[in-house]
Amino acid sequence: MARYLRFLAFALLVLYAGILAVLFVNQRSLLYPASDRHTTAAAAGLAGFQDLVLPTPDGERLVAWWKPPQPGKALILYFHGNGGSLWNRRLRAQALTASGRGLLMISYRGYSGSTGTPTETGLHTDARTAYDWVTRSYEPSRLVAYGESLGSGVAVRLASEQPLAGLILDAPYTSTADVAGLAYWYVPVSWLMLDQFRSLDIIKKVKAPILILHGTDDRIIPFALGEQLYAAAPEPKRFVRIDGGSHTRNLEQGGIEAVNDFLAMVEARLANQSVNGAGTPPQQP
Repeated sequence: MARYLRFLAFALLVLYAGILAVLFVNQRSLLYPASDRHTTAAAAGLAGFQDLVLPTPDGERLVAWWKPPQPGKALILYFHGNGGSLWNRRLRAQALTASGRGLLMISYRGYSGSTGTPTETGLHTDARTAYDWVTRSYEPSRLVAYGESLGSGVAVRLASEQPLAGLILDAPYTSTADVAGLAYWYVPVSWLMLDQFRSLDIIKKVKAPILILHGTDDRIIPFALGEQLYAAAPEPKRFVRIDGGSHTRNLEQGGIEAVNDFLAMVEARLANQSVNGAGTPPQQP
């Protein structure tokens, strides 16, 4: 019996090690289920948008949709979640620009026609590439980063490093390791996960006003993680609870009003700067 139990324990240990090995090797395909669907802005029905290809410093080429802002309007730099493609955000692109606001929505490396393979370092490079491109012609005082789900970690990192007029986080997390740890509770995720997007550790460095949206029925990133991130964020900040909101539809299930109010605040500051002679007139890239 003792020999049998030792054999059983050894077999279970080997099985567990095998599970860990499979998860470790495939972790990035699980974190980045990238869609290869490439759709032009015109095919998505986005009037007034242009298709762009942005070269990154490390040699990748990012597909993006671009609509310049009307005078006095905010400009949104949008970072999408880990699933789907730009096509899945076409209605959001319409809603966010309906009142003349500008939008640059990039497709991360490995997504929607962009070259390369996604990694945390790579996505941060993609974000800085988009920021550098748009700030060649527009001042940071009108630029708002919008991070959706996985993209919230991308947006927090950018906002911790670069000046922005505002930061909007839609279904954010404290870290991707915290999210993965809930699904894979039997795995030492914090030791094995390569790309952890530790927003909780850096959000205190953000200097811009922050708006957080989170749905109470989010089954992917628990509502409590959004609350924890909010608690760690510096002022000024606002948390909007979307009662009954799911993971992917906070904007559509009531968040758009809060987002529009937040962007209107940015535009009011722009108007005040213009009256006082601060800033320079925007130029279209």
